Amino acid sequence: MTGGTVTAVSSNGEYSFTKPNRPVITLLAGLGVAGDVHAGVTVKHRSRMAQDPTRPNLRQVHLIHEELFQELAAKGFTVRPGDLGENITTRGIDLLGLPTGTLLRMGAEAVLEVTGLRNPCRQIDAFRDGLLKEVVGRDGTGAVVRKAGIMAVVAVGGPVRPGDTVTVELPDRPHRPLERV
Repeated sequence: MTGGTVTAVSSNGEYSFTKPNRPVITLLAGLGVAGDVHAGVTVKHRSRMAQDPTRPNLRQVHLIHEELFQELAAKGFTVRPGDLGENITTRGIDLLGLPTGTLLRMGAEAVLEVTGLRNPCRQIDAFRDGLLKEVVGRDGTGAVVRKAGIMAVVAVGGPVRPGDTVTVELPDRPHRPLERV
């Protein structure tokens, strides 16, 4: 097991690209973040609802690693927690390297199950021109690399606050790499 820290929590009851930081968010089992527009059993992201509103919501909670903000700052982009629409910002965890099904225990009660990678969209360029190419690109083999965080579902609800510890529990092998959800 490895771990890290929650550095910020964010939510928004309205559709908007960014989410304001909060002192605490409450995770609801099987739903997502209480009061957040993306909470629900079925898909809540507009593009997904247009395709099939009955599909299960594998994107209940969006997490980003704070280290991404430092990488982007080195390229001239100022990005703060909540700016890219994430609910939970972490430090000290290689979120993008986790396998599907990883459990993230946060604070005293909450448990998230990692479902996949966030697929960045053009809205990122509307937020900061040129940012999309910094969070999605290709590696040396031509494979698509997505850096804009991961998605999860809430397995066990509870409050999550900045400063909470995060414990990582990997699933049994063989591990399945994260894919776009």
